[in-house]
Amino acid sequence: MRRALVKWLYILLGCLPLNLLAAEIWVSPTGADSNAGTPNQPKATLAAALRQARELRRLNDPSIKDGIHIILTGGLYALTEPVFIRPEDSGTAASPTYIESAPNQQPVISGGVQISNWKKLNTRLDGLPAKAKSKVWVADIPDYNGWPLRFRQLWVNDIKATRAREVDNDTLMSRILAVDKQKQEMWIPKPSTKIPATAGQMEMVIHQMWAIANLRVKTITPEDNKLKLTFHQPESRIQFEHPWPAAVIDDKHKMNGNSAFYLTNAIEFLNKPGEWYADYNTHKLYYWPKQNENLATAKVMVPALEKLVQVCGSVDKPVSYVYFKGVNFQYATWMRPSQQGNVPHQAGMYMLDAYKLKVPGTPEKKGLENQAWVGRPAAAVEVAYANHINFERCCFEHLASTGLDFQRGTHDDEVQGNLFEDIGGTGLLVGVFSDESFEVHLPYNPTDQREVCTNEHITNNLVTDVTNEDWGCVGIGAGYVKNINIEHNEVCEVSYTGISVGWGWTKLINAMSNNHITANKVHHYAKHMYDVAGIYTLSAQPGSSITQNYVDNIYKVPYAHDPHHWFYLYCDEGSSYFTVKDNWCPAEKFLRNANGPNNVWENNGPMVATDIKNTAGLEANYKYLLPYKQVNPEHLLINQAEIKN
Repeated sequence: MRRALVKWLYILLGCLPLNLLAAEIWVSPTGADSNAGTPNQPKATLAAALRQARELRRLNDPSIKDGIHIILTGGLYALTEPVFIRPEDSGTAASPTYIESAPNQQPVISGGVQISNWKKLNTRLDGLPAKAKSKVWVADIPDYNGWPLRFRQLWVNDIKATRAREVDNDTLMSRILAVDKQKQEMWIPKPSTKIPATAGQMEMVIHQMWAIANLRVKTITPEDNKLKLTFHQPESRIQFEHPWPAAVIDDKHKMNGNSAFYLTNAIEFLNKPGEWYADYNTHKLYYWPKQNENLATAKVMVPALEKLVQVCGSVDKPVSYVYFKGVNFQYATWMRPSQQGNVPHQAGMYMLDAYKLKVPGTPEKKGLENQAWVGRPAAAVEVAYANHINFERCCFEHLASTGLDFQRGTHDDEVQGNLFEDIGGTGLLVGVFSDESFEVHLPYNPTDQREVCTNEHITNNLVTDVTNEDWGCVGIGAGYVKNINIEHNEVCEVSYTGISVGWGWTKLINAMSNNHITANKVHHYAKHMYDVAGIYTLSAQPGSSITQNYVDNIYKVPYAHDPHHWFYLYCDEGSSYFTVKDNWCPAEKFLRNANGPNNVWENNGPMVATDIKNTAGLEANYKYLLPYKQVNPEHLLINQAEIKN
């Protein structure tokens, strides 16, 4: 609680004073939507305030001349459906719509549900480990909006708890033994912990080069000291057909052993304080509290909604001039892994179909030996077909998947001075990666250029402790974007790459150009995955640059498929027309893989001027964010690069 109050003190210090000449609509958790929206008679919901603002604009009320301020007082705004912002909610350059916190207050827009009425488990529970008996507490799982509540995350006093897993330390994960692609079977060593007789709700998480796979286990067949696993569809077909990234079988000892894995989501694995298990058959939730946790008074939260806010227009009628300031977005879920599994391709984009070509080559790429089609994970806040949408000094936290996502058809937006923390997937995404019907290697260049995210400014944000569930996601990710500026951000505590820009693996000219990654500070990255860099690019991007960034402190991952395949800067397949200059890192450990023409590399490494090193990251007016990062809290090892003579 003290940390949260301090956090918001810092964030609210930067909020601009309200414009007293503009229309004001006040909102409070203790208000009523039938109220007038004044300070003394506030609305209760943001949706009702938006409707009132919409009517003021429809009637061209004189009060809106200098804008509309929707002012959220402090407290919890618990949603039962996402807030939808439409083209009719648009402001103008002279009269924007502000959605902002009241001075010195902390509004929280939440998709979470609190779990209460905990009791000490005093009855026999089949499968519960002996060491957990008399330690575990139980609560009923409530319905939500008339349906049984399902979730994959749980937070106790705003600290993310661990879904029960068979091995608690990542460095102690076992390795798969064998894969039979034709039979869609996988063999693993028999774990030392007890394994359920039937699969039930159990899942397998596999480390696969630069991404993980979440597979729902269908059957378990013991044989001596091994187990044969099969999986549900559609993820079983995708897992065994797709070539990249695949589970590693290192029979010839050319790499670092077979892929590591862990099993999760069975009562038999609930063997440590801080772990939980939800039994959806009995609607019971089990948790082993940590020593300092009292479930009689603790705030135990689970996420219920996948989306909290949607800002969405159309290509011909976009949403415009809506500014969010000082708002906290908390507790959003993402249920696809529980419903259909999750086999990502890269940067968190999950595969819908993927396979190796029997005869390589496509019209666009003669040597291509595989094809794939991907979907995009859900985000807590989604923006599409919109412009001049600003997020300033907001907080995105306790989220299952992406925090903030500018999906397509956006331009001239600002994301500035925000905190992204405790997020299961990517902190911030921008731009089309691939439509579900668009093969991932095809160069995207739509006839209507309004589809392309353009002139986006992502500056002075702190992105920390993201990708903490889907390890193959990134801190800041951009697909096909144009004229984007990613500048003076700090990115740390990520499982894979810090900043990733580009998509398509192609040297062909496409929608991307003039993208600039400047003066960012990326450190303590690659916590779980390799084939990685602090800053990573794909495909042709004429006029683009990577300059004056700071990259350091990559984690040492003992189970990586190739322990040496990590880099500070990495221009991957098709990267073309880049200027890479004046980036500080402790050694010249870079990769230029199958690059295209006209890349310029100059003065990158430890020789870069100290002032460039010191000025990367958050600028002075945004250093209020710095106390809210935790660097290497688990005291993991850091890699030391080979220094060139």
